[in-house]
Amino acid sequence: MSETFLAVLQYYGAGAGLLAAFIVSLNLGTRPTGWGFVIFVTSSIALIAWGFMNDEGQGIGWQNIGLLVINCVGVYRYLFAAREDDKEPEETTA
Repeated sequence: MSETFLAVLQYYGAGAGLLAAFIVSLNLGTRPTGWGFVIFVTSSIALIAWGFMNDEGQGIGWQNIGLLVINCVGVYRYLFAAREDDKEPEETTA
Protein backbone atom coordinates (compact mmCIF):
# COMPACT_ATOMS: atom_id res chain seq x y z
CA MET A 1 0.00 0.00 0.00
CA SER A 2 1.19 3.50 -0.76
CA GLU A 3 2.81 5.33 2.15
CA THR A 4 0.96 8.49 1.08
CA PHE A 5 -2.41 6.74 1.23
CA LEU A 6 -1.60 5.30 4.66
CA ALA A 7 -0.58 8.77 5.89
CA VAL A 8 -3.86 10.25 4.59
CA LEU A 9 -5.88 7.56 6.41
CA GLN A 10 -3.90 8.06 9.63
CA TYR A 11 -4.09 11.84 9.72
CA TYR A 12 -7.69 12.00 8.48
CA GLY A 13 -8.70 9.56 11.22
CA ALA A 14 -6.88 11.57 13.88
CA GLY A 15 -8.16 14.95 12.67
CA ALA A 16 -11.75 13.78 12.19
CA GLY A 17 -11.70 12.25 15.67
CA LEU A 18 -10.58 15.54 17.18
CA LEU A 19 -13.22 17.51 15.26
CA ALA A 20 -15.96 15.08 16.27
CA ALA A 21 -14.93 15.18 19.93
CA PHE A 22 -15.00 18.98 19.81
CA ILE A 23 -18.50 19.02 18.27
CA VAL A 24 -19.83 16.54 20.83
CA SER A 25 -18.19 18.45 23.71
CA LEU A 26 -19.95 21.67 22.71
CA ASN A 27 -23.32 20.09 23.57
CA LEU A 28 -25.09 22.11 20.88
CA GLY A 29 -28.11 19.87 20.82
CA THR A 30 -29.27 16.58 19.41
CA ARG A 31 -28.64 17.07 15.70
CA PRO A 32 -25.14 18.61 15.92
CA THR A 33 -24.13 15.89 18.36
CA GLY A 34 -25.49 13.28 15.95
CA TRP A 35 -23.41 14.75 13.13
CA GLY A 36 -20.41 14.67 15.45
CA PHE A 37 -20.98 10.93 15.76
CA VAL A 38 -21.18 10.65 11.95
CA ILE A 39 -17.72 12.23 11.80
CA PHE A 40 -16.56 9.79 14.49
CA VAL A 41 -17.79 6.94 12.24
CA THR A 42 -15.68 8.19 9.33
CA SER A 43 -12.70 8.54 11.66
CA SER A 44 -13.11 4.97 12.88
CA ILE A 45 -13.37 3.63 9.33
CA ALA A 46 -10.20 5.44 8.31
CA LEU A 47 -8.31 4.20 11.36
CA ILE A 48 -9.56 0.62 10.91
CA ALA A 49 -8.25 0.68 7.34
CA TRP A 50 -4.97 2.28 8.43
CA GLY A 51 -4.56 -0.16 11.30
CA PHE A 52 -4.91 -3.28 9.21
CA MET A 53 -2.97 -1.98 6.19
CA ASN A 54 -0.09 -0.88 8.40
CA ASP A 55 2.24 -3.52 9.84
CA GLU A 56 2.28 -1.92 13.28
CA GLY A 57 -1.25 -0.58 13.66
CA GLN A 58 -3.42 -3.62 14.30
CA GLY A 59 -4.17 -2.56 17.88
CA ILE A 60 -5.59 0.73 16.61
CA GLY A 61 -7.58 -1.20 14.01
CA TRP A 62 -9.17 -3.45 16.63
CA GLN A 63 -9.82 -0.53 18.97
CA ASN A 64 -11.61 1.32 16.20
CA ILE A 65 -13.80 -1.65 15.39
CA GLY A 66 -15.15 -1.29 18.93
CA LEU A 67 -15.38 2.49 18.59
CA LEU A 68 -17.21 2.11 15.27
CA VAL A 69 -19.93 0.11 17.00
CA ILE A 70 -20.18 2.71 19.78
CA ASN A 71 -20.26 5.56 17.26
CA CYS A 72 -23.02 3.87 15.25
CA VAL A 73 -25.06 3.71 18.47
CA GLY A 74 -24.45 7.46 18.86
CA VAL A 75 -25.60 8.14 15.29
CA TYR A 76 -28.76 6.11 15.88
CA ARG A 77 -29.39 7.69 19.28
CA TYR A 78 -28.92 11.30 18.24
CA LEU A 79 -30.12 11.32 14.62
CA PHE A 80 -32.81 8.64 14.45
CA ALA A 81 -34.16 7.80 17.91
CA ALA A 82 -34.05 11.46 18.93
CA ARG A 83 -36.74 12.28 16.40
CA GLU A 84 -39.13 10.06 18.28
CA ASP A 85 -38.10 11.61 21.61
CA ASP A 86 -38.62 15.14 20.29
CA LYS A 87 -42.28 14.51 19.53
CA GLU A 88 -44.34 16.01 22.28
CA PRO A 89 -47.78 14.69 23.09
CA GLU A 90 -50.58 16.92 21.95
CA GLU A 91 -52.28 18.85 24.71
CA THR A 92 -55.98 18.46 25.06
CA THR A 93 -58.17 21.21 26.31
CA ALA A 94 -61.04 20.38 28.56
